[in-house]
Amino acid sequence: MSERLLTSSKEDFDRLYSEVQGNPEAFWANRARAFSWLKPFSQVLSGKPPYERWFEDGITNITLNALDRHVQFGLGDKRAYIFLDEAGNEKVYTYKALLEAVQRFGAALKNLGIQKGDRVCIYMPMVPEAFIAMLACARIGAVHSVVYAGLGKEALFNRIADSKAKGLITADVGYRRGKEVPLKEIADQALDRLKGIVSIVLRRKGQLTPLNPSEHDFGELLLKNPAPCPPEPMESEDSLFILYTSGTTGPPKGVVYANAGYMVGVPTMFELATHVQRGEVFFCTSDIGWIVGHSLQVYGPLLLGITSVIREGTPDWPDPGVLWRVIERYRVNVLYTAPTAVRMFMKYGPEWPERYNTESLRLTVSAGEVMNPQAWEWFTEHVGKGRIPLLDNWWQTETAAPTIGIPPGYPAKPGKAGKPFPGVQADVVDDSGRSLGPNEPGNLVLKDSGPHRFRGIYGNPERFERYFKVIPGFYVCSDAAMKDEEGYIQILGRSDDILNVAGHRIGTAEVENALMGHGLVAEAAVVGIPDELKGEAIEAFVVLKQGALPSEDLALRLISHVRETLGPIASPSEVRFMERFPKTRSGKVMRRILKAQLIGGDLGDTSTLED
Repeated sequence: MSERLLTSSKEDFDRLYSEVQGNPEAFWANRARAFSWLKPFSQVLSGKPPYERWFEDGITNITLNALDRHVQFGLGDKRAYIFLDEAGNEKVYTYKALLEAVQRFGAALKNLGIQKGDRVCIYMPMVPEAFIAMLACARIGAVHSVVYAGLGKEALFNRIADSKAKGLITADVGYRRGKEVPLKEIADQALDRLKGIVSIVLRRKGQLTPLNPSEHDFGELLLKNPAPCPPEPMESEDSLFILYTSGTTGPPKGVVYANAGYMVGVPTMFELATHVQRGEVFFCTSDIGWIVGHSLQVYGPLLLGITSVIREGTPDWPDPGVLWRVIERYRVNVLYTAPTAVRMFMKYGPEWPERYNTESLRLTVSAGEVMNPQAWEWFTEHVGKGRIPLLDNWWQTETAAPTIGIPPGYPAKPGKAGKPFPGVQADVVDDSGRSLGPNEPGNLVLKDSGPHRFRGIYGNPERFERYFKVIPGFYVCSDAAMKDEEGYIQILGRSDDILNVAGHRIGTAEVENALMGHGLVAEAAVVGIPDELKGEAIEAFVVLKQGALPSEDLALRLISHVRETLGPIASPSEVRFMERFPKTRSGKVMRRILKAQLIGGDLGDTSTLED
């Protein structure tokens, strides 16, 4: 990259923020010109919100900058990734080795008929081949759509069908807490209702996993297809990938990102949030099925040319010391994790991090949901020991990268997400768009968030435009928030019907639809309630069909049904049976009434209720 984005003090950050806000196009042009272009851009920004176009006449390829560029500059032998499976077995990829594998698999995809613009679903655990698959798609101009490997058959089917995917790349199994997750079995069930899908399987169990005649072995494809595979010339606004995220109503929405804007914006915001440098080791505990994994495990680190540690499995298995052992073993400098993980560490006690040498850590960052002050204070005392700051970040799938946060060198405030990063204009406004004063709760909105913001909802422009119509002139984040006297923003929670379970956004409609897919359920409603570990837990309410009788066994079977359909992350903690729901006269279920009855809150205005 060009100049380093280092701010060592509050004054440095404020100066940089003012400079960028004074001329954002010049800032982003400078960042963009540090990358390699097959055809340089001449125009930085064109079009009007929400259809802005960045670097429109430029042509590049994100893998040219994430891989080839570093090899050309003599960094081919530098470690790009250190992969660890659950058992701690290690596999290292240098930038040169990763480039070769990506070219081989890119050539294999082309030989199987995958072309520029085709969609390819990736349903894989945290293994090197998943990263190679993503980068190979980008290499040849195919649009990848990664589906979190914890989701079930219906969720996978819906995402393949909605994206009109031409290919599916999966593995026979994943491993979680020492147990096999039968990914191929789930994928086979999802593909039963689909025709003409190119299917590729990574056989982690080797010949123990039989393949159908129409399926292709991932490992064999790598061996049969020699490099090179040149990077496909991509126009700046060509689609890079689709990532599905839940909406308040209807099916999950496929959020679309553009090549050049994402390539320029994500590493910029990553660097602003962490000050990560090329000589450091970075460790992010997310999963590639979410935007944090895309931006801070795949593209962001590779574009900056740093070394990342990637681990399959949970951060408390086989024991609660595994994360600290990884930090000690690889001398990790920057840890990026989630409030759920911090609360989990707190539950297990300070003796676990104290067993290991974590002095290599320079910085820890948390993102994914609201960080409660108690967890922040525990981590600061027992892990940071007054030396390692724990910084908060706020961002969304749609914003693609850290957007609001505590920059390194800036004083942290427990419970506050922080300040907008340079290039971001954020505010808290009322429903008419009026900016609110300190300590007045309102709607978190963005006026500008840089070139990496999403470009649309796949196949649904009306749903995309809805983000910008709720309060004209703003992108509405659907989070309630308020500012303090110094401009720090505090996130108060979701202002729509999105659940945030352990940092994963889950739509109420998706869980309710899964419940109602059971033959005995007539109606279903779900709400999120505060949970000490997960942030929110899912509570389900069910009205049974006539003649069906509620029982503890049926409740357990309904939870199992949701787990099979959507995956463990979407499973309700509890199912409660009701004779009828509180509804408005128009038939809308009043979830806030259900939630208030659970946690003892104010029922609010009940004048519109039918009963």
